[in-house]
Amino acid sequence: MSLVTQAELIQKAIAGQVVSFPTDTVPGLAVLPQKADLIFDLKQRATDKPLILMAATVNEIWDYLLGTQQERSIWQAIAEHYWPGQLTLVLPASEKVPAEMNPLNSGTIGIRIPDSAIALDILAQTGPLATTSANLSGQPPLMQMSAIAQVFPDVATLNCDNLEDVQAIGKPSTVIQWTGHGWKTLRVGCVTFQVNNLKTFQQIHE
Repeated sequence: MSLVTQAELIQKAIAGQVVSFPTDTVPGLAVLPQKADLIFDLKQRATDKPLILMAATVNEIWDYLLGTQQERSIWQAIAEHYWPGQLTLVLPASEKVPAEMNPLNSGTIGIRIPDSAIALDILAQTGPLATTSANLSGQPPLMQMSAIAQVFPDVATLNCDNLEDVQAIGKPSTVIQWTGHGWKTLRVGCVTFQVNNLKTFQQIHE
């Protein structure tokens, strides 16, 4: 069991270790993108379930994406509207994305900026991290940091169960994917809307 302070967690994350901290949805496991295989091993996660790249700011993410100027304008508009928040965008990946993030389809990457003060503070100091929910594959997400430390004793887990500002919704993010000409929903989560409503953003930038 490894409960650590925020400063210790940041230090360990930068060093390439797997860490765990709260987000606005469910607590997550996180690691440097090039070390993403560590999370797949820890969770016993199938490689057809890619990880999400989480960052503190949009500007830190754009280099991981491959798209035309028009596409980037559409993505930017949606990001500005929904982030920080519980929406994950799956977009074409640039060569900067390590293959470990999405072993079976290195052509796409899921990205998100969380609406969580603690998560944003950590990410601002570590840089973008590969993330997923803190649980063994097929099990419900663990919602208490102390429980995460018990299930994953080798993970540096933030000691913050008693802090008031770490309340998570307890539901995963909504995931939508850019198809090249529109959007399709991959997972319904915290953010609820009709994908057709996103055409407003698209039409403005076409």
